[in-house]
Order: sequence, then structure tokens, then C-alpha cells
Amino acid sequence: MFSLFLALKYLRPKRGVASVVTLLSVLGVTIGVAIVIIVRAVFTGFGDTWESKILAFKPHIVVQPAYRGALGRVDALCEAVEALPGVAAASPSIETRVLVEFDRRILAPILLGVDAARIQRMLPIRMWRGDFDLSGDGVVIGVDMARLLGLGVGDELLVYSPMNLIDKDEIYFPERLAVRGIYETGQAEYDGNFVFVSLPVARDLAGLDFGANSVSLRVGEPQSLRPGEGLVEAVRRAAEAVYGPNRCRVRTWQELDSLIFNAVATEKNMMTLLLIFISVVAVFCVVNTIIVITVQKTDEIGLLKSLGFSTSQLTMTFVLYGWVQCLLGTALGVGLAFLVLHNLQNLVDLLARLGVEVFPKAVYGLDALPWRVVPAEIAQVALLVVLFCALASLLPAWRAAALNPVEALRKE
Repeated sequence: MFSLFLALKYLRPKRGVASVVTLLSVLGVTIGVAIVIIVRAVFTGFGDTWESKILAFKPHIVVQPAYRGALGRVDALCEAVEALPGVAAASPSIETRVLVEFDRRILAPILLGVDAARIQRMLPIRMWRGDFDLSGDGVVIGVDMARLLGLGVGDELLVYSPMNLIDKDEIYFPERLAVRGIYETGQAEYDGNFVFVSLPVARDLAGLDFGANSVSLRVGEPQSLRPGEGLVEAVRRAAEAVYGPNRCRVRTWQELDSLIFNAVATEKNMMTLLLIFISVVAVFCVVNTIIVITVQKTDEIGLLKSLGFSTSQLTMTFVLYGWVQCLLGTALGVGLAFLVLHNLQNLVDLLARLGVEVFPKAVYGLDALPWRVVPAEIAQVALLVVLFCALASLLPAWRAAALNPVEALRKE
């Protein structure tokens, strides 16, 4: 109790070098903790946003042929898996890379051949212009692609088949398709790189005589999917009932997009590891304040020891002196982090108006800077800072408390 009382006494603001150094130390811990929390929150937000965007636009489960070729009897498979509890919708699809041309402008998007009725039950596609109409020679494109090509509803788009590069013995003529609608997802990867056509048109462009490349499923609880378990295993058994054993493979959205989530997680961990050194530097500032205060209080240390106070009591005094600074800096850092995060988009918009584009959609593919605070991560950062502070404070505190009282009083 006495150690805490003495530590708080030394922390009272006074005019002098020690008070200035103490203030700077607390400020350093505050900034260090705030930066770490802000960065982790932004990376967590990126992961959440990527997941929500992927779950909103891409299938949750995909059934593909185990070997090269196409899946036949896709309608039978769709009906079989839609009968399973937890499956919201299923749709056959053909996916291939194509070249598109309009007004001498050329892009190479991914063409998705789908059943218009089924795909609209699977994906919540928000139309920006026109309708999701794939009948006949209709095509639906993303808003970013429409802007790049200068396309509008009613224009005709020339689509070249990739089979001209694969099959040298046949010539695949380009398809002239009419733009019936323009969709918008808010994510550049999808708004600029995908076009929807009907299954017959996609078969002509991909060189297929029947069926589809895969059957895509949308489920009620995609986060609970586990490869080889539960609903995924039920889908595999349904596919085996239609095609026979070992003729198909079933993959979840986590497997299909594992590179994105692994990259975000790795970047988050590496950035946190680098930024934690900011807090370590701030902790050493706290150590400097302990050294300064022990030099200033040499006579008091000698007097207290001569009165019978133990080395452990005095050591704890200066350790608590450092702890209080770290706890105060950590609390202020958490508050500063929340203040910045709640005004983060306003800061980004302000910098954009000043000509500093820190979050372009073309690079990140998102409309706004996402963030989400995880309480466990805040507790982890706070615990690490306090632990570092305790360990770093032990040596200078012990050296100060181990002073010989006679020598300490003589120096004064």
C-alpha cells in the first residue's frame, strides 16, 4: 500500500524535467497503443468486408467434375441439392475468360453462363440500369465495365471465344450480344470483371456441347461450412447419387478464396508485429522517466532505506510508477483509437479533398474504409504493453532501490 502511495506521489505534476518526461512517456504509450488498435481494426474490417462481399456475390459451395470435362444432368443435381436442409438455391454455371470489344475498346473479363431464374435466387444482384434479362443474345455487365467501355443499355457487345486459342482446327465466330442490364455490387473486382450470359450462349463460347462447368450453391449459414462435414458431406453424397462415386469434388467458399483471407491475415499479423515496436519504444520512454525520478529522489531513497524500508518495497514503488504511466497511456490510447476510428472515413474524405487519395476504389475495390474492433485484440495489446512495461521497469527500479543509504545520503 505504501509503495502505491509513494508511486502516485511521484506522479503528481510538478514543474521540472521529470514531469515533462513523464508527460511525453504517457503520450508515447497513448500514440503507440492507438496506432496498433487502429491498424488491427482496419485489417479486421478488410477481412470482414471481403468475406461479406464474397458471400454476397460468389457461391458458398461449388460442385465440379473431378476430372476435365463438363457436368451433365445439372438440373437433376440442382433439384437434389435444393432438397437438402440448409441449401437456399442452386444454379449451374459456365465460367471462362473471354475478350469483349466495343467501339475499338477491348477488355478480358470472366464470362459467367447461368440460368437467369436460378441465379437471381442465388445472388442478390442490384441492377444499376436495365433488367437482368439473359434471354436470346442478352448480356448483363458490371457498372465499372460499362464505364470503361462506354456502354449503355441497348448497345451491342462483341464477345470473342477463347476456344480460338485452344482449338486450332475450328474457328469460333464472335458473338454479338445486346446489353440488357448493368449491375452494381460496390466492389471493383466484380463490377469490372464479370459478365453474365445465358447457358446456351456460354456453351457456344466455351466449346461445350452440354451441361455446365459446375453447379453453385447458396446456403443459409455459410460461416458454419466445414470441408467433409455436415452440409458439405450431404452435398457430396447427393452428387454421388446423380453421377456415381468419385466423379465430382465439392469445395466451399473458404477453399475457393483461401488466398485472399490468408493474405489479409498474414498482412495483419506482420503489420501488428512491426507496429508493436512503437509501443516498445514508448515503454522505454517510461523506463527513462524511472531513471530520471530515481536520480532526482536519491536522497529520499537513502532516507527511506535508513528508516527501515526494504529493497522490495522501494522496487515495487518504481515498478508501480512505471505501471501507472503505462495504464494511463493505454487507457488514453484506447480512447484515441475509438475517436479516430469513428471519424476515419471523414479523415479519408478530407485527405481526398486535399488531393491525397489514401483509399482509391480502383486499388482496394471497396467504396469505404472498413474497420471493426475486436475486444480480445484490445485486451491483447493492453496486456502486452503493461507486461513490457513491467519487465522493462524491473531493472532500473531494482538498481535504484538497491542503493546504499549511506552513499545515497552522502551524494546529497
